[in-house]
Amino acid sequence: MRLASLVLLVVGLLFQDLSIASSELPAAVRSVLNVRKLPDDSLSIYVESLETGESPLSWHDEQPRNPASVAKLLTTLVALDTLGPAYRWRTEVYAQGEVTNDKLQGDLLLKGYGDPFLVTERMWQMLRRIRQSGIRDIEGDLLLDDSYFSVPETDPAAFDREPLRAYNVAPNALLTNFKVVRYHFEPDPLTKAVSIRLDPQLENLQVINRLSQVNGRCYGYQRGITITPNEKFDRFVLSGEFPNGCRSYAMDRTVLEHNAYTYGLFKAIWQETGGNISGSWKNQVVAEDAEPMLSFESEPLADVITMVNKHSNNVMARQLLYTLSAEKLGAPGTEEGGREVIRKWLDERDLASAGLMLDNGAGLSREARISARQMAAILKYAYASPYMPEYLSSLSLSGLDGTLSRRFRNSPLTGKAHVKTGSLDHVSAIAGYVQGSSGERFVVVALQNHTDIHRGPGEEVQEALLEWLYEQ
Repeated sequence: MRLASLVLLVVGLLFQDLSIASSELPAAVRSVLNVRKLPDDSLSIYVESLETGESPLSWHDEQPRNPASVAKLLTTLVALDTLGPAYRWRTEVYAQGEVTNDKLQGDLLLKGYGDPFLVTERMWQMLRRIRQSGIRDIEGDLLLDDSYFSVPETDPAAFDREPLRAYNVAPNALLTNFKVVRYHFEPDPLTKAVSIRLDPQLENLQVINRLSQVNGRCYGYQRGITITPNEKFDRFVLSGEFPNGCRSYAMDRTVLEHNAYTYGLFKAIWQETGGNISGSWKNQVVAEDAEPMLSFESEPLADVITMVNKHSNNVMARQLLYTLSAEKLGAPGTEEGGREVIRKWLDERDLASAGLMLDNGAGLSREARISARQMAAILKYAYASPYMPEYLSSLSLSGLDGTLSRRFRNSPLTGKAHVKTGSLDHVSAIAGYVQGSSGERFVVVALQNHTDIHRGPGEEVQEALLEWLYEQ
């Protein structure tokens, strides 16, 4: 009995030591916190071996925190698990009139089902198929049906007073090219003027050039360019002093309202391919018994989540949330419906947490919350999923691509981590998988919320953590 008691005591002390060890920060992480004067309770970490199930490190791991774009890991996983990697969105085309001698004597209608990646090149492919069906001239209007989603009116400046940034674009069932144009600026050394080219060139968009040149190096916020829109975002004045040290400069910004943009893009490409449309555009819901002349399919979901996660595309992630709602609960898709689908998915897999707040599914939120432990549990579920290869390949590879392309370059960690990053004002986060130098693979989550943590200190903490983990 004495020997048995002694064994139990030793085992108990070992487990106590492991518990203490798991709650102590690695020296390199502790050093960053001390040097940057970051409070201990600003940081949550959870690490677990995917081979043994043991956790070598946990730190405030059950504290819900803002995850920023790390929230996309949950949205994309539920979409992949629910809809499947081969799921495709469709955009339907209806000819409302007779076609005679390559002329449609009536209107052309487009109905969107939420394709997140109907960009200029894909739009050109769809319009090419319409041309191949025998239509060159459209003698009516372009009718647009975006009723598959129900999106409330939102102020694009509400989040951070940057209404022209692509990450603030609201979802839409007929989203095209993310509602973005690229401005190309080039100074003319002879005339001292600054030329502006737009891609795509939209006929229903007016840009007034009031830029002037100034001697100087090519630097500064927007290179000194001020963009002033009107209320409809269809007229922009570009003013300011552009440094002649810039041989060229490009800037992406949003314009127009959703359907006005789709019409402008449609008309520009249609005319480029030799077609003509005589009318304007209108909103119209397609009749229930109507048959489309063609259905244009999107890229598969597996490719879409790669674009979402590697490049942290907010509006594409939000499109996924609305799609989940429409597909599982019925059209029209809503943000709340998408959250309901995800909550049910978590409950059915015993992954739910009282502290979870998903908000818009993209992480572009001040209210979103999740704990490091719950995010790790979600990542563990994904690793055991039949779609694990598609999910892992959607994450950024350390030092190689996506949001990690410039981090961990030329280091032992290059290519050893599949990770999603997240950053907002006062938020810095990272979550994913790391393969240690021994070959053992770990799930790792680090969430940090603190004043100005996004300005560099957060990345220092993450790098110290991942370098420590790699050596395990």
